[in-house]
Amino acid sequence: MELFDLPVRTPIKLAQFLKLASLVDSGAEAGALIQSGQVMVNGTVCTQRAKQLNDGDEVTLLDPDAPEPGAIVRSEN
Repeated sequence: MELFDLPVRTPIKLAQFLKLASLVDSGAEAGALIQSGQVMVNGTVCTQRAKQLNDGDEVTLLDPDAPEPGAIVRSEN
C-alpha cells in the first residue's frame, strides 16, 4: 500500500484531513468512516473525528473500495 504526502498546516483534525486529502467527499462521510472504525492513524484504529494530526502522521483507510489507501501528513508551517 502506497501513501501520498499531503502538505497541510498542522495540527489539523482527522475529519478535515480526510476531506482535504480527497479521501472522502464530505464531512458526513468522514465522520461515518471514522466512527465505524474504518480509519487508522499511525497503525491504530481511531474513532475520534477531532483527533489532532501532526507532521508525519500516517492516515490509512480500511475501506477496500477507497480510491486512495491513505496519506501522510506533511507540515507546511
